Amino acid sequence: MKFRMVKLERVKLGKHCAVALALSMALAPSSVAGQIVDRVVTSVNGHVVLQSDWEQEVAIEAFSNARDPDSFTSAERNTALDRLIDQQLLREQVRPSESAPAGQVAARVADLRKLHPECTTDERWRATLQRYGLTQKSLEKSVGDQIQLMKLVEDHLQPSIQIDQQAVETYYHDQLLPDMKRAGSPATPLTEVFGQIKDLLAERKMNELLSVWLANLRSGSRILTPESSAGERNP
Repeated sequence: MKFRMVKLERVKLGKHCAVALALSMALAPSSVAGQIVDRVVTSVNGHVVLQSDWEQEVAIEAFSNARDPDSFTSAERNTALDRLIDQQLLREQVRPSESAPAGQVAARVADLRKLHPECTTDERWRATLQRYGLTQKSLEKSVGDQIQLMKLVEDHLQPSIQIDQQAVETYYHDQLLPDMKRAGSPATPLTEVFGQIKDLLAERKMNELLSVWLANLRSGSRILTPESSAGERNP
């Protein structure tokens, strides 16, 4: 679910896809008397995306990769905004009806915590989250939303994916065996890697379908920016 998004991290949808669902260095939100003044940065079919939404997406991306948010380039920030647009387009098609399983959310948050070895205590964990402008609650919500959306998208696309034995055998003989030979590794029997190859090909197909779906959704949507109210924005 990094589809162009949804990073869908390559978009990694469930055990398949990379989105990454999956998405100009804008001015940071203005500060007046110590308070953040939010603003609209884009509109997707009438649904507004705020500067604070964008900043949080960048913060989550930075936190998930143990990076300093200030190190993000203009292009990387734009990718984060595109990801938010893609996520909104997908939510319009597959509206969530229930929350992501609490166990999956907790497991994902635990994995993220491991990326920050300095967080040896809960106090240091909270301090690290605060440094990124996050809280335990906001992180869990973001993780839950991503898990939920990726599962819905995967369920939508999965019926269209059929990987037959011939495709697996072709990949094995044309790609895997030559790669192992170049690496000087002994050839692994097809029977031992059949399932892995099938999953890999299914993931690739999922990403292809997702990319086409998102392109079609964008072409039929109104994606506007405050600076160009004249019409459609096609990133």
